[in-house]
Amino acid sequence: MRTVATVAVVALIGWVCIKVVFGFAGGIIGLLLSLAWLALKVALVVGIVYWLISVFSPDTARKIREGMKSNSSI
Repeated sequence: MRTVATVAVVALIGWVCIKVVFGFAGGIIGLLLSLAWLALKVALVVGIVYWLISVFSPDTARKIREGMKSNSSI
């Protein structure tokens, strides 16, 4: 009977540890997905703004492209 109780206690401790670890990992994954979603939104807005600049002011778009190329060595 004592062995069965020991196995049950070890299984219970293992189950609690797994719940804690996956609960923590779930929070981290949720945070990373939120940050990825925010980055996607920012990239979309920047892309639309750049597209509008390239349509309405091609010279400014050319200057932006040249500026990005000259800063790529940093």
